[in-house]
Amino acid sequence: MTPDAIRAEITRLGPWFHNMELGGVATAPDHPLGDYPRVKWRHFAASIPADLRGQTVLDIGCNGGFYAIEMARRGADRVVAIDTDPRYLAQARFAADVAGVAIAFRELSVFDVGRLGERFDIVLFMGVLYHLRHPLLALDLIHEHVARDLLVFQSLQRGETHVAPVAEDYPFADVAPFAEPGYPRLHFVEHGYAGDVTNWWIPNRACTEAMLRSAGFAIEARPEDEVYLCRRVAAPYGAAAVYPSAGEAP
Repeated sequence: MTPDAIRAEITRLGPWFHNMELGGVATAPDHPLGDYPRVKWRHFAASIPADLRGQTVLDIGCNGGFYAIEMARRGADRVVAIDTDPRYLAQARFAADVAGVAIAFRELSVFDVGRLGERFDIVLFMGVLYHLRHPLLALDLIHEHVARDLLVFQSLQRGETHVAPVAEDYPFADVAPFAEPGYPRLHFVEHGYAGDVTNWWIPNRACTEAMLRSAGFAIEARPEDEVYLCRRVAAPYGAAAVYPSAGEAP
């Protein structure tokens, strides 16, 4: 396609949240967060293998397709990208076509990942958790149904960045830990945040890390303030434990 044709299609599919260069044309040059998400990607790109041949990838909440395209460019054997918004999926399909990469797109919620019927070597769960009314359930389902090994996770965080030590248990009368700023906290947004009524929950750092562990994801690295690289392990309090009738997926 010519740059003019690409620019026309970008305009038709807009507005875009992912700023990407498609045939030399930027999709969101005036993004309020700058060159987003590339500005965040630069901080953890080196943490993911540059050669993904032989690997499969699932991008949950793919938006305009930036991360899925980057995984395909690294040679992943199979990349599947899902989102609930058909407008974002249309953007991502167009972006993948212009980039010349093969990605399978599905209009699907994180709560329906079991319908995919397969596990993936790498699962991307970037910028989705705080848009969900049931965030811990989402992590449980990812662990139970689609994650095989690596989870790349990102969430907006607010509140204390210090992580306070937390005991295995507390007496009922001991209320002091809950006043500690570094205790795991998930802030509930009743109405809206940053002009977005789908921002429901915003964790502090301690809460993010506790939720990941409780769902069965061992944190290996934190290459960026909001980004975690995790390995799937047995879930101490996750889906297999909370819903024992479901059992552990193979």
